[in-house]
Amino acid sequence: MIGAFLLYMTITDYEPKPVIPLKVTNNTNHLLKPGVPFTVTTFNIGYAGLDKNQDFFMDGGSRSGSTSKEQTLSNLNGILKFLKKEASSFYLLQEVDVDSSRSFHINQTTAIQRQFPGYGMVFAQNYLVPWVPVPVFDPMGSVNSGLVTLSSYKLKQNTRYSLYGKEDWPQQLFDLDRCITEHRIPVENGNELILVHVHLSAYDKGGKVRKQQLTFLKEFIQRHVKAGHYLIIGGDWNHLIPGTNPKRFQSTESWPEWMQTIPPDFLPKGFSWVADPQVPTSRTLAIPYKNGVNFKSNIDGFLVSPNVTVKKVYGHPLEFDYSDHNPVTAQFILN
Repeated sequence: MIGAFLLYMTITDYEPKPVIPLKVTNNTNHLLKPGVPFTVTTFNIGYAGLDKNQDFFMDGGSRSGSTSKEQTLSNLNGILKFLKKEASSFYLLQEVDVDSSRSFHINQTTAIQRQFPGYGMVFAQNYLVPWVPVPVFDPMGSVNSGLVTLSSYKLKQNTRYSLYGKEDWPQQLFDLDRCITEHRIPVENGNELILVHVHLSAYDKGGKVRKQQLTFLKEFIQRHVKAGHYLIIGGDWNHLIPGTNPKRFQSTESWPEWMQTIPPDFLPKGFSWVADPQVPTSRTLAIPYKNGVNFKSNIDGFLVSPNVTVKKVYGHPLEFDYSDHNPVTAQFILN
């Protein structure tokens, strides 16, 4: 029985091409201007299921999905209300479900698009599995999910790039197919802003897959540096953002095994890390959220090229009400 199931999963395994062009829904014609501020918000919405009352089996908890359809909708409404109020120029949203058991098959991309009619939207699949059979007594089930990028400026070209590295078979059959998305945004001076949306691996033992993913990103960045583009890379890095320190946040839990740091030699010359060290963006999920107990850290933020000025950055202390992440926003100016 198990053998037949693994054979089926192997045959139906989602294997995206290394490079895939992505479509834009409702693209705009607004152009970025040098010297004019704009904002980018990154938020891992945790499929609107990982609210403060939730735990997660991969992090030591027991649950694999949202509590109920009603709670999922309540979380999603809270997330959308926050996003609308923030009114950022760009949004980078991770773990957005299209049709998944864990979020009661609510199409979250449709809900997002409905709330942002003036924005172009790009979706990139990074998780498509017919059935995730764990945990045994509460399986995650079917998953159809990915990254959503929203833009109030014209998106010239959008591309999905598969990241290096995979877990060993058969685990890889049930894992995300990690990727980045590259968004080319024309600037009035004839240059381009390359906005890169990232969501790196989390539970790879010893960070072995993440090391390969960082190698890919380093090579990717160097190609754009040579071309002289403006470059902003943002999202959920699933690494401690350099310049932040979890010791700032009270916790009785110890440093989790999955938490990795970014090697100093990864940082390209002249580039800067952008994060708000005073507001945590992530919590552990062994237990529901209890302030002062869960380990908190900054794993969401941005990396920017030297021709991009950072005016300010601020985390949003939502106290993990709707997701296991808090969002972070930065304001930039193209030099």
